[in-house]
Amino acid sequence: MEIITLKDVSKVYRTKEIETLALENVNLEIREGEFVSMMGPSGCGKSTLLNIIGLLDTPSTGTVSILNTEMAKLSDSKLSAFRNENIGFVFQSFHLIPSLNVIDNVALPLSYRHSMSGSERKKRVEEVLSHLGLSHRMHHYPSQLSGGQCQRVAIARAIVGDPKIVLADEPTGNLDSKMGQEVMEILHKLNREDGRTIVMVTHNEQQAQMTDRIIRFFDGRQVQ
Repeated sequence: MEIITLKDVSKVYRTKEIETLALENVNLEIREGEFVSMMGPSGCGKSTLLNIIGLLDTPSTGTVSILNTEMAKLSDSKLSAFRNENIGFVFQSFHLIPSLNVIDNVALPLSYRHSMSGSERKKRVEEVLSHLGLSHRMHHYPSQLSGGQCQRVAIARAIVGDPKIVLADEPTGNLDSKMGQEVMEILHKLNREDGRTIVMVTHNEQQAQMTDRIIRFFDGRQVQ
């Protein structure tokens, strides 16, 4: 079953003087449970596409359907709720809040789940941190963690709401090779054991070869 479908998706950024075509007529289907990597030179549109799939941006033309729902038909509030329930994000620079400890950083996505009690949220956060080997760090702050630990916290935050889709934008880009390998092992475990669909932007050919499929981009076009 296709969990993500893009049809004729283009994205144009306009200023007063310049028009930049970031994506051009992208057609893409990603099946439920796939681990897909997207590759291409800097500025080719990979991160733009990931933002569109993640509902952080909208296409200029074309349609985006996720879980058989066309995103353009949802109101802003329903779109936010859909994103919160179904999509988790992992970024290259972690995007943790320095003033919050680990448990509070991870709990952030659940603050929008008004149907969950405080005790339910706390239990869910502790389960995810235990799953990722971070129980002993839950009261530490990002400045007290290594880069690899920060990325594990970011992954915990991405999956705490039990999303079906995880989007990872250069998740190992700020890590050394050993830490990068650990993060890749976690992502593969989330894919194989938990059945999550993962879409990863990467410049690392070796890591891309470990995924189910590589989609290559050049100048805003899908070339493979």
